[in-house]
Amino acid sequence: MIARRACVMGLMSAAAAILPVPVSAAGKVNVFAAASLKNALDEVSAAWKAASSKETANTFAASSALARQIEAGAPADIFISADLDWMKYLSGKKLIAESSMVKLLGNTLVLVAPAGSRAAVTIAPGFDLAGVLKGGKLAICDVKAVPAGKYGKAALEKLGVWDKVEGSLAQAENVRAALKLVSAGEAPAGIVYRTDANEEKKVKVLGAFPPDTHPEIVYPAALVAASKSPDAAEFLAFLQSDKAHDIFRAHGFIILVR
Repeated sequence: MIARRACVMGLMSAAAAILPVPVSAAGKVNVFAAASLKNALDEVSAAWKAASSKETANTFAASSALARQIEAGAPADIFISADLDWMKYLSGKKLIAESSMVKLLGNTLVLVAPAGSRAAVTIAPGFDLAGVLKGGKLAICDVKAVPAGKYGKAALEKLGVWDKVEGSLAQAENVRAALKLVSAGEAPAGIVYRTDANEEKKVKVLGAFPPDTHPEIVYPAALVAASKSPDAAEFLAFLQSDKAHDIFRAHGFIILVR
């Protein structure tokens, strides 16, 4: 049991380790974005570079961690959160250029299991999530701070199963870390975004949580008030372009901005 716990913690630390504390990237637009955006946003950045010869420096982590870093003075030009709460947090401190904020993307919350799992379940009120876990842990983001974790807790509460699994949580620092626990077989199930599940062949989706079981999943984007980048506004506009929309859709995101 001790070895297993050590393995789980090691995986969580390893996943977090790929999300370094950001440093300024001279000449590039510094984008702080929710971890679930990594694959799609890196592709969007590559498309922008091909079209404009300009570059971004993308830093990915939990929205909560990035917001705190911006609050502490980290050199961000654009912030893309996985929920409205952390954008509002920075806005309340006058750290975001409020007029630039757009509701960029949406997503779907899903329950995943290792690809080889024989688990099957219909997500509905009172569904047997504890039976899926079979004594194991439910991989989920920090339910108090990280958007995916907050959405997940809200959904489980709405469906009436939170009390049965609350003591069986493996809380991760960000959604990619939660996904890693499942793909590595250290957790028999986890709650992540569909876009993350789409990127990992070692997991399968058991079902999607109905949208009315949790707050709407919204990814807002905005310029950071302290940004001095002459190109930040241009990249924020590119995020709202047809080219970027095609890339986001291909990764499973829902386009919210018109």
